[in-house]
Amino acid sequence: MTAGGARLRVNASRRTLPVRRLVLIAIAVVLLVAMGLDTKVVSSSSTEGAPQKAFDPAAWGKKTFPKVQQDIAKKAVAAPTLAQAVKKNPTAAGKKYGVESGAGAGPEVSLEFTGTVGKGTQGIYEVSVPGVPKGILIRIQTGPAITGTDLRDAPGNIAFGQFRNQIDYQNAGSALNQQLKKQVLSKIDTGKLTGKKVHVVGAFQLINPDAWLITPAKLEVK
Repeated sequence: MTAGGARLRVNASRRTLPVRRLVLIAIAVVLLVAMGLDTKVVSSSSTEGAPQKAFDPAAWGKKTFPKVQQDIAKKAVAAPTLAQAVKKNPTAAGKKYGVESGAGAGPEVSLEFTGTVGKGTQGIYEVSVPGVPKGILIRIQTGPAITGTDLRDAPGNIAFGQFRNQIDYQNAGSALNQQLKKQVLSKIDTGKLTGKKVHVVGAFQLINPDAWLITPAKLEVK
C-alpha cells in the first residue's frame, strides 16, 4: 500500500465524519420539532387532564328533576288522543308521540290526563280517564317503590354517552325516581287516593298498547 493511498483513505474518512454528524443533527432537530408540536402546554390553574369527579346521583337528580318535569310536560299528549292513535296503530303512535327508550323494548311516551283513581295495590292505582276506551288500562305508580327509567328516558335528551359508564347511567334513572318521591309524592297521601280526582303529567314505555303504567312527573290531587 502506497503512502498516497493511505492519505486518500484518511481524507475520505475526514469528509464522511462531518456528513454523518450533520445527518444525526438533522434527525435530532426533526424529532425535537415533532415533540414540540405534539406537546400541549397546560397552565397550573387548568383542570384539563385532572381525574373526573365521581358521579353524585343525588346532586345530579336534584338539579335535573325540575328540567325533566318541564320537558315531559312539553311533550305530553292528551291521553284520549294517544288512546285513539294507539288503538289505530300502536307502532305509528309510538313514532309520532314517543322517543326512543334508553331501556329498549318500546318508545317512551309523555302524556297528560285528569281522571278518577280506582283500586290500588302496593302503590299502583288504576285511573279512569274520560275519553279513554275501557279496553285500555291506565295505572300510575306512587311508591314507595318507583321502578323503571321513564323519567330519565322520556325527555329524549339524557343519553348514555353523557355518563362515564352503565352504572352511572342506571343511577341517574334511580336518582330521578328518588326526586319524584321527595319533590312530588311526599306532599301527597298516596295511601288514600282511591276515589279522588287527580291530574297527572307523566310518561310510560309503550310496550303493551292496552296496559299503560305511568310514572308521574307531576301529580296533583283535585
